Amino acid sequence: MTDTVPKKTPLYEEHVGLGAKIIPFGGWLMPVQYTSIVEEHQAVRNNVGIFDISHMGQLLVSGPAAGGWLNTMLTNNIDKLKVGQGQYTFLLNEAGGIIDDLIVYRIEEQKFLLVVNAGRTDEDFAWLERYRLKDVDLKNRSANFGGVAVQGPRAAELFHALFGENVNLPARNHIADLDLEGMRLSIARTGYTGEDGVEVFFRAEDAAKFWNAALKKGQAVGIKPCGLGARDTLRLEVCYPLNGSDLSPQRNPIEAGLGFFVDLTKPNFIGREALLKTKENGSPEKLVAFRMQTKGPPPRPHYSVFDNGERVGEVTSGTLSPSLNYGIGMAYVSAPHATIGTRIDIEIRGQKFPATIEKKPLYKKS
Repeated sequence: MTDTVPKKTPLYEEHVGLGAKIIPFGGWLMPVQYTSIVEEHQAVRNNVGIFDISHMGQLLVSGPAAGGWLNTMLTNNIDKLKVGQGQYTFLLNEAGGIIDDLIVYRIEEQKFLLVVNAGRTDEDFAWLERYRLKDVDLKNRSANFGGVAVQGPRAAELFHALFGENVNLPARNHIADLDLEGMRLSIARTGYTGEDGVEVFFRAEDAAKFWNAALKKGQAVGIKPCGLGARDTLRLEVCYPLNGSDLSPQRNPIEAGLGFFVDLTKPNFIGREALLKTKENGSPEKLVAFRMQTKGPPPRPHYSVFDNGERVGEVTSGTLSPSLNYGIGMAYVSAPHATIGTRIDIEIRGQKFPATIEKKPLYKKS
């Protein structure tokens, strides 16, 4: 396979202008940090941060049968969505493995916006296209649209500074269209950090204008541009899974502890039979959260997990938590060893370090 040239988001020049350190991620050139991961992480926990999420895919599904058809493709129940609401859900293969985790918004009675992971956009589109019914229209608008996530306890203040005090912030997991200085924006009250905040979607040509307006108005509330580094430490503290690390086509939502987003009462969605079997027989492994018990090198993906000298699993995500100030992570561990409170060891560079399996999330707002 030839290496394709990484794509640039419509905010690429802004990142470079702000001195961001750029890395390839999911086929895109993305900022990993501007100042430091810890500083950006703390900005989101205490004030507000803004992230470029233009690399994420945006797919539109519409047509008279759109809702009914999507219900056969996704695990959560589309029928529960009123216009203007969104839900977290999964796109599965026949074996119940996770092709992608995504958010679907009902933007009209029979029109849906799917926000999908960057590295999975083309794959998701091809999978949906393969099963598409003739009265369902499927479009990939990713190349013409961008997005940012505005996250943190002061996100609502920034929203009102931009749109006015009398404009209502959408409710949690809702989406609304608003205009700002000639820009048509879709504002969704979702996020990936464990903080309050919104995700804002716009036409690619409006990306820099909105980004700079938010940074300017956000000065009063301590805004910082944030990169993928802080996005990862923030999501891991609240145990939000990362596709490609904690979730993969070899794993299903039940073993990942995300059965809440699967409606097994729906008759026929792809992967349902496999999930029913998992539910019946129990999954051999479970995705657990853990914290390190001693100061030492932070855990990283692919490190082995031991219980009393026996290898029982593997780390999928790990970092040093800026909020908690100790090493944290998630790992798939064989079910008999996956109980909260179990003492485990993480093997780091040939040495074993003690850790404990903890209840999710690892970080809670005080």
